[in-house]
Amino acid sequence: MSLATLAAGSTLPRHRVSARMPVDVTENKIHEDGLARELGFRGGLVPGVTVYAWMTHPVVAALGEPWLERGTFRARFLSPIYFDEPVVIEAAVASLTGQSVAIETRAVNSAGELCATATFGLTEGASPAAPDLGNYPAAALPDERPRVSREVLAARTVLGTPELVLDAATARAFLDRVGEPLALYGGLAAPAHPGLYLQEANRALSRNVIVSPWIHAESEGQHLGALRVGERLETRARVGSLFERKGHQFVELDLLHLAEGKRPVAHIMHKAIYQLRASSGAKT
Repeated sequence: MSLATLAAGSTLPRHRVSARMPVDVTENKIHEDGLARELGFRGGLVPGVTVYAWMTHPVVAALGEPWLERGTFRARFLSPIYFDEPVVIEAAVASLTGQSVAIETRAVNSAGELCATATFGLTEGASPAAPDLGNYPAAALPDERPRVSREVLAARTVLGTPELVLDAATARAFLDRVGEPLALYGGLAAPAHPGLYLQEANRALSRNVIVSPWIHAESEGQHLGALRVGERLETRARVGSLFERKGHQFVELDLLHLAEGKRPVAHIMHKAIYQLRASSGAKT
């Protein structure tokens, strides 16, 4: 599909999904029933990475590789989505002007509650400029991670650099985890699923500090190229800001993803709650 086939106000096919509780033990216990229920949730929370991956599905189905190579996004996670809970991803063309399009998506649970929103943009022919690589130095990961705190994050403005080798098995495991059926992601040298960029943004935090429980709140970014199966991804990260909101402690990371350590593929601002307020319940 191309911009020429879209119309302002038109809706895209709905994407119906749900996520199963992972069998692997995760460090972030917000995704497990025990701790999540202690905090007032009904059960373990589906990761924001998974919800974001779901919301990209109708966009990539409509816009294809051009969006993966130079599109924009902004995603916000508003309410919990629980494992095994049916979710519908709704998408519509919010605006279409000349060679630019904006698509808005929503994740709605079985009770009709709005759980997440995202806006995706693409301008045909545009070549977005990458940030200055000199502002995103690589750094060693710590031998021993400290427990997260405002003081620790404030002192580590440049974070250690996690890496991911995107071999075929790793790419397929991610597609299976998020239930992604698009054939675009199959085959040799296929483009990486964009949800992997947010997964690695999370690892830029969790590989540098011990943090649990924590919640992905919002991500905004610009694609600068496509990572391909068979390539290595470096995630260069800086601590952008630290702030408190409604008793929660937030961190915003400023990230640059590089294929093979040299070719920019995405620039992302990534917000997370690294410390929940006491008795936060399910209203985060």
